[in-house]
Amino acid sequence: MAIHIPFSAQTYIDRRNTLISNMSGGQVLLIANDESSINFADNLNPYRQDSTLLYYGALSIPDIAILIDADEGTSKLFADDVSMDMVVWTGPQESIKNLAAKIGITDVYPYADLKNHLRSQVHHLPPYRASQELRLRALLDKDQSSHSVELIKAVNSQRSIKTDEEISEIQKAVTLSKAMHAEVIKHIRPDIYEYELVAIASKFAHDHNVRWSFPPILTKNGQTLHNHYHGHKIEAGDIVLVDGGIEVASGYCGDITRTSAASGTFTAEQQEIYDLVHLMYKEAVRESKAGKRYLDVHLHTAKVLVEGLKDIGLMKGDTESAVKEGAHAMFFPHGLGHVMGLDVHDMENFGEQYIGYSETLQKSTQFGLKSLRLGKELETGNVITIEPGIYFIPELIEKFESQGKFKEFINYEMLNKKRNLGGIRIEDDFLVTENGVEMLGGDSPMP
Repeated sequence: MAIHIPFSAQTYIDRRNTLISNMSGGQVLLIANDESSINFADNLNPYRQDSTLLYYGALSIPDIAILIDADEGTSKLFADDVSMDMVVWTGPQESIKNLAAKIGITDVYPYADLKNHLRSQVHHLPPYRASQELRLRALLDKDQSSHSVELIKAVNSQRSIKTDEEISEIQKAVTLSKAMHAEVIKHIRPDIYEYELVAIASKFAHDHNVRWSFPPILTKNGQTLHNHYHGHKIEAGDIVLVDGGIEVASGYCGDITRTSAASGTFTAEQQEIYDLVHLMYKEAVRESKAGKRYLDVHLHTAKVLVEGLKDIGLMKGDTESAVKEGAHAMFFPHGLGHVMGLDVHDMENFGEQYIGYSETLQKSTQFGLKSLRLGKELETGNVITIEPGIYFIPELIEKFESQGKFKEFINYEMLNKKRNLGGIRIEDDFLVTENGVEMLGGDSPMP
């Protein structure tokens, strides 16, 4: 099988050397993801390598490890060539020695030797799979089994600022993501099933020899934020929300959302909500730039929402107070966006406090704000999503109304007349610059 290595050996050497320079000492251990079985050992899910190992070492194969020594300034690869039994079943693979050379590593050892090369200070990232946890426990003493905050901060400082060659890969992913959306939207109509539209998205990915960056959210019930059920028939008058993205061979991602009218035209009631979401989107784009806290962009967008809903008659009272109290989260219960790169939620496995926040900015526990994945100051070279939305969630309306919650800000009588409007979201991917943000993947007109 072919192993895709998107960048030069020097790129990976430079990345590892930068990591070494940012560490106080010790060894950095990066272990590969194992294969994941569906229901028995040889029936496997599609393989996806750990993104940090991809960043520093590119090799998308299981049962390998990279050991970066911050004291000695060296990198070692631990891996085994495939056995003849594996060749019979899965085909030949380039030798580990040749693959190591392509990522700038000359010291190659059998995987079984890894434990013998570990010293007392071993840094590793938080495991997010049980198999990773088990491997770490087998390799390290119990007092070495906890993850390294120093390593999290060092990796984050590198991966969060995208280089030109990374941006080129993300551009490919986002361009394909937009093309996939255009193909799906073209087929939205009454009497088609959601799963038929998912099949169109799946065919697009297969036709371009890529895969989804996450299972798509494609639904007529967009008020359910992560709705992965695809069994409904689309009816005239429905709103169809499609949130999906493409991951290219290098592992870099796209993440786009579009919301369309099943009949081709929104009703007047739907259109005024869509127009407000579009205004929130445009304001968020205008406000975003390096040096600006994304929390402040989110809060500004929430105020645009409140003002717009006051005009419609769904909200009332003082806008600043409504946002401070969190009343806007009735309609906008998620965050404005997140960082993106090798993961669609880049480095989220490290912990959102490290990736989306800072030592001087803690994540809120308030409903709505607690779902804002990115709050800290934006930096030149960040890649982010901007994805405002408005949702009418009947269960949430019932709960808050029965509690008398936000009654000074929400017109429940009017809201109950519109409780079945569903959900509308618009999302694009952007590169942060000193002066603002640049949309990735080319212009993409709203449907």
